Amino acid sequence: MTKGNSMVNPQEVTLTTALLGRRVGYSTQQVRDLERLGVLPAAERGTNGYRRYGPHHETALRAYRAMAAALGPVPARRLMPGLINASMEDAAERIDLLHADLAEERSRVREALRGLEVAREEADDDFDEDDAMAIGELAQALGIRPSALRHWEREGLVHPLRGAASARSYGSTAITEARVVAALRSGGYGIPAIARILDQVRAHDRTDEVEVILAERLAALTRRSVALLAAAGHVHDLLVLPVRLRRLEA
Repeated sequence: MTKGNSMVNPQEVTLTTALLGRRVGYSTQQVRDLERLGVLPAAERGTNGYRRYGPHHETALRAYRAMAAALGPVPARRLMPGLINASMEDAAERIDLLHADLAEERSRVREALRGLEVAREEADDDFDEDDAMAIGELAQALGIRPSALRHWEREGLVHPLRGAASARSYGSTAITEARVVAALRSGGYGIPAIARILDQVRAHDRTDEVEVILAERLAALTRRSVALLAAAGHVHDLLVLPVRLRRLEA
């Protein structure tokens, strides 16, 4: 960093709490709170008792802001203290796991969309009662546990038929209901919201709204993935900055 014709050591750049907040988009109180939570390294104190922040703190704050956009504020606050002093290897592994979680969730949503497509294609077919599925068969087809189908039935989301000895049998309507529920659960929706959407699907015999919801979920996952890429760049800068500063001091 230069000032006039002379070099300025980045370590000598000091920021007040208010100035650091303005540079990253946080209030003074937010900066103090994040430092207290360990999201920021502890600030030095000047002779007047005021906090003194430097480039390392600004980089950490930018890393947290990007991480919060990718994961949400609470998970980001839990993650950042461990990243501040992590080795490059440990930090890379943690970021890799976060990307893997997003990829797995994206895969579930895409599977749900494919399931809805199958449900729509089969809706126009004549359903033979011999094609009805037992609870274990349907659970395996949806990649869930039979207990999930029983829970959905208790919540009034799926309505199987009852045969001999009260054995459940899932016909065309129940299979479609189960696919819709599985799709929305994969998309992160809770039982009350799914119940409202299912009522609309039953009333209009359409799954279009569910597809829109899941498409929006995919778009949100893409935004989170991009934010995580940005966060990873800031974390990299956070970890290599002390090395650069030591080289400048040498």
